[in-house]
Amino acid sequence: MKHVYFDSAATTQIRPEVIERMTQVMHDCYGNASSTHSFGRSAKALVEQARKTVAKYLNVSASEIVFTSGGTEADNLALLSAVRDLGVKNIITSRIEHHAVLHTVQQLERQYGITVKYVDLDKTGHVDYNHLETLLKSSNNTLVSLMHVNNEIGNVLDIKRVGTLCKANDAILHSDTVQSIGHYKMDLQEVSLDFMAVSAHKFHGPKGVGFAFIRKNSGLKPLIFGGEQERGYRAGTEAVHNIVGLEEALKLSYDNLEEERAYIIDLKCYFMEQLKSNFTESTFNGGCSDLEKSTYTLLNVCLPITPEKAPILLFQLDLKGIACSKGSACQSGSSKGSHVLSQILCDDDMQKPSLRFSFSKYNTKEEVDYVIEVLKEFV
Repeated sequence: MKHVYFDSAATTQIRPEVIERMTQVMHDCYGNASSTHSFGRSAKALVEQARKTVAKYLNVSASEIVFTSGGTEADNLALLSAVRDLGVKNIITSRIEHHAVLHTVQQLERQYGITVKYVDLDKTGHVDYNHLETLLKSSNNTLVSLMHVNNEIGNVLDIKRVGTLCKANDAILHSDTVQSIGHYKMDLQEVSLDFMAVSAHKFHGPKGVGFAFIRKNSGLKPLIFGGEQERGYRAGTEAVHNIVGLEEALKLSYDNLEEERAYIIDLKCYFMEQLKSNFTESTFNGGCSDLEKSTYTLLNVCLPITPEKAPILLFQLDLKGIACSKGSACQSGSSKGSHVLSQILCDDDMQKPSLRFSFSKYNTKEEVDYVIEVLKEFV
């Protein structure tokens, strides 16, 4: 049986170079980065070099990078502290954010009594920037939280435009950039962004590590207490091997960005052509078929399959060795449908199976052909 992995939006294959670098660090540099002896100093030097590398790619100060366990922790750090410590009374977000943001915002609403406002979306799930401006003008002590790239339908936010709107209205801007960093360049001297969340395993790095960007002098305070690591923002012994793995993965992603992006775009276009050619009634969800307004790394397709076959399609694909998803991997244990697709699809289309195929440099057109042949058995 073939094994085809089209679920890189859930997690990516670790690059061999990253594994090699992490293994070397685990073997040779096992000191605690907080220790003052030579073993600790060696570990600390690796952590700080990684911080400088990350900062260089974002064009920020190294002091503005805080290593975390991943994107979810970084989202929680920014959102909770903004309400608890910075006086935020209103949060503007959308109904298609990742649950790391939506569930956190809902908890803050219950716990602190903040007001949550949801920006309107167009029929493809893109933010209505005019409505966002209206919400901003009618709010004060406000934080806006909008993701840069949607993890289910791939829509890309005009984050520079949103940053300008927030700055003009004295609002704080937080963005979950988990699906974009490593795939898109981001110059934070050009984008008025206050906080962002990143996860290494989305760009061929290890799981269990990410970082938060925290704009200098923001006033943000810790979420985890118990030590002075990460400049007091995040207590706990640093996982040096993971942090170095993140650094290596980010370097390789950006060093090879143009070449790999061109390869993946070609693959995505080929997949779209094959789907439309073989399943003429299939449709693409959100803006994922628009290369100008959607990420090149994923495709979300609604297939013309009978309601009887729909519930077992993903299971049948798995039996054929094909990995894809119905939505976010973080909600795969839920019996509910996609909260993202429910905002943009009609009831009839919600009854049809929608699959997210997400790509990396490790995929091939031969794999696409195999998926198409397998899908033909069900359509």
